[in-house]
Amino acid sequence: MPPRMDSDMPSLEGGTDWFNSKPVTRESLIGSTVLIHFWSISCASCKDALPDIARWMKTFGPRGLKVIAIHMPRQESDTNVAAVKENIDEYQVKQPCVVDNWHTISEAFDNKFVPAYYLYDSKLKMRHFSAGEKALKLVEPALERLLNQQEATPTA
Repeated sequence: MPPRMDSDMPSLEGGTDWFNSKPVTRESLIGSTVLIHFWSISCASCKDALPDIARWMKTFGPRGLKVIAIHMPRQESDTNVAAVKENIDEYQVKQPCVVDNWHTISEAFDNKFVPAYYLYDSKLKMRHFSAGEKALKLVEPALERLLNQQEATPTA
C-alpha cells in the first residue's frame, strides 16, 4: 500500500550508488522540508522535469528545501550506472542522487511510478504525493503551501 498522508518518510538505505553527495540518511533530513523524486533515464517526462526541480532547489533551498533524487530503473538498460552518471551530468542534476538498481528504496516507498514526487514536512511526515507526467504541475503549489505553513509555525 502506498504511503498515506502523515506517514513517516521511509529509509533511504539500500541504494547501489550515490552521486553528488555521500549517502543521505533519513535522520539527517529532520528539520528540513524534503522533496523525494523518483526518476529514470528511460523516462522522457522525468528528464523534462529536471530543470523545474533545479529551479525549486535554487528558489526554495534558502527556505529549507532539501531534494533527493532516486533513480529507479524501469528496464534492464536503466541499471547501467555509467549511463545514469552520464545523464546526471548532461541534465545538470545537482541534488544528491541515489541509484536504486535493486528497488530497495522504491519498495520502502511502495513506489511503482516515474516520475513520482513525495513531499515531507520538517518532521518527515508526508504532505503530498503525485506521480505521472502531469504530476510536476501539482508539486510546486504544494511545496509553496508547506513552506509557508512551516514558516508561519514557530518551532517548539
